[in-house]
Amino acid sequence: QVQLQESGPGLVKPSQTLSLTCTVSGGSITTNYYHWSWIRQPPGKGLEWMGAIAYDGNTYYSPSLKSHTSVSRDTSKNQFSLQLSSVTPEDTAVYYCARGRPLGGYDYWGQGTQVTVSS
Repeated sequence: QVQLQESGPGLVKPSQTLSLTCTVSGGSITTNYYHWSWIRQPPGKGLEWMGAIAYDGNTYYSPSLKSHTSVSRDTSKNQFSLQLSSVTPEDTAVYYCARGRPLGGYDYWGQGTQVTVSS
């Protein structure tokens, strides 16, 4: 059973960088051909895919967020991370990490972590 757990600060000030880490257990983030995504849900809105890192280390980003989003990984710790720079209150959301299946969809999700951007 694969488990994902998000971690990081719950409060970030405007203009700062939001950093979150997803720790994966029960499966390797280098297993062919899965990808590992960050997805968020602002209050009262739908899910928004932000970016992903694939089993081979390639990264993919939402065009609308690409300029200030970075996804990386630490294979020795079986973790992947999100950095979102220059945050604004509009980046307030519940942030999820999830495992993407090779043929589409997501089969495992973290429980989500609330991040609030406020001074």
